[in-house]
Amino acid sequence: MASNVVIVGGGTSGWMTASYLKAAFGDRVNVTLVESKNVPSIGVGEATFSTIRHFFNYLGVDEGEWMPECHATYKLAVRFEDWREPGHVFYHPFERNRIVDGFPLTDWWVQKKPTERFDRDSFLLASMCDAKSSPRYLDGSLFDSIFDLSDGGRTTLSEQNTQFPYAYHFDAALLAKFLTRYGVARGVRHVLDDVVDVVLDDQGAIDHVRTRQQGDVHGDLFVDCTGFRALLVHKALEEPFISFQDHLPNDSAVALRVPSDMAAEGLRPATTATAKDAGWIWTIPLFERVGTGYVYASEYATPEEAERTLREFVGPAADDVAANHIRMRIGRSQRAWVKNCVAIGLSNGFVEPLESTGIFIIQNGIEQLVKNFPVGHAETDDGLRKAYNRQAAHVMDGLREFMVLHWYASGRADNQYWKDTKTRTIPDGLAERLEQWKVKLPDQDSIYPHYHGFESYSYRAIILGLGGLPVPSLPVLGKLDGTAADREFQQVADQAAALLEKLPSQYEYFAHLHGLPPARRTATAGR
Repeated sequence: MASNVVIVGGGTSGWMTASYLKAAFGDRVNVTLVESKNVPSIGVGEATFSTIRHFFNYLGVDEGEWMPECHATYKLAVRFEDWREPGHVFYHPFERNRIVDGFPLTDWWVQKKPTERFDRDSFLLASMCDAKSSPRYLDGSLFDSIFDLSDGGRTTLSEQNTQFPYAYHFDAALLAKFLTRYGVARGVRHVLDDVVDVVLDDQGAIDHVRTRQQGDVHGDLFVDCTGFRALLVHKALEEPFISFQDHLPNDSAVALRVPSDMAAEGLRPATTATAKDAGWIWTIPLFERVGTGYVYASEYATPEEAERTLREFVGPAADDVAANHIRMRIGRSQRAWVKNCVAIGLSNGFVEPLESTGIFIIQNGIEQLVKNFPVGHAETDDGLRKAYNRQAAHVMDGLREFMVLHWYASGRADNQYWKDTKTRTIPDGLAERLEQWKVKLPDQDSIYPHYHGFESYSYRAIILGLGGLPVPSLPVLGKLDGTAADREFQQVADQAAALLEKLPSQYEYFAHLHGLPPARRTATAGR
């Protein structure tokens, strides 16, 4: 088994990898992390999937331990604004469809349409997001719900048997600092230095990396966490890169860290994605500030235009805030694991960040590395490497399909950017699936067939919310007794109303968690 792992690059991906490997292997594997003081982290990956709980569960870290340090808040959904038309809103929640007489409740919604809001009619979490509610009571207990959360023990993405109802927003730089302390306390060797060379052996694998001040760092297995630079996997090992640019044109972003009075504004437990002329703006509420940024296609807007659009969107609060411009490389490595080097995070690839996939890709890469860890036998290790690469490619290709669907299915077509989203090439597999969905909304048998983090209910929510595709009503539902469906819609409404009466606001919950005095624990924003 590889006994010496060298991680090149810090930030979220590097320290998530280092801390997870130590949690998995303890002192049986030596872990060294080399990072430069002169290379800033991208540091805007502030929203996550609900599956991130498996990462903290594996590390044995409780929410109360890390969340306050990272200014973290809860995320129950993605809130889409203006994607269909100005003023239109819908949520993509972390909540599976209820099933009535063998059919998802969203199918019944298409047939019955109790109101115009499929999300509030079909899911509890949409109403909780609108009310800015916390998913936990002040005593820390989870809200009354239909979710079975009895996983038990250390779990990974493979054991995701239930849909956990929330993810997190957090300050990525603060999380990296927290994980640095966690990892170093458990034996990670931290080398703070610049890598000036990557030296290959006679077989073309990495022998060692050379640092500016501390010399050569040797290892059996190297992990490339150098971000879009991909210093090891692309520059040193020359692994080809497969671009997704033809399908996903957004290649740039500009970000701001905006101070905010959350007691006055409240904390909506959702990432908000607001459609704009050349892309979309994210709004992520942390406990002491808002993270916001404009993801756009450079073909349709200059960096100056994008920054101006973002500042106008934020308003006066952004006046003295420095902007961080980012050029994104959209696509994936042909192979994520090449010889004795594994690329994790941005060094392997990145897709449109709309659904907070960046940290999910990191987590999946780390878990799969542990599950396919090299044992020191050439033939076995080659098979493990192939299994890893196959799974990593499926994840990225599946995410590409789901992201493309957001633009293709959007009802917005008020300028050239949005018109072009309907005529761009789409992946072959998605084209076939769209034909199926013209007859029947997606189910688990008709979405991308390999694991990529999304289930059929997510596809349904996006199609129903965006409004740019025909949504068929299943003819058979008109011949069935719909009484049970009517009762279920009423039950969703009643359960939501009862929860909103009992749950604290998200601001109140985190003010309590942070230990603010009682007079400062009540949000003044309307709920």
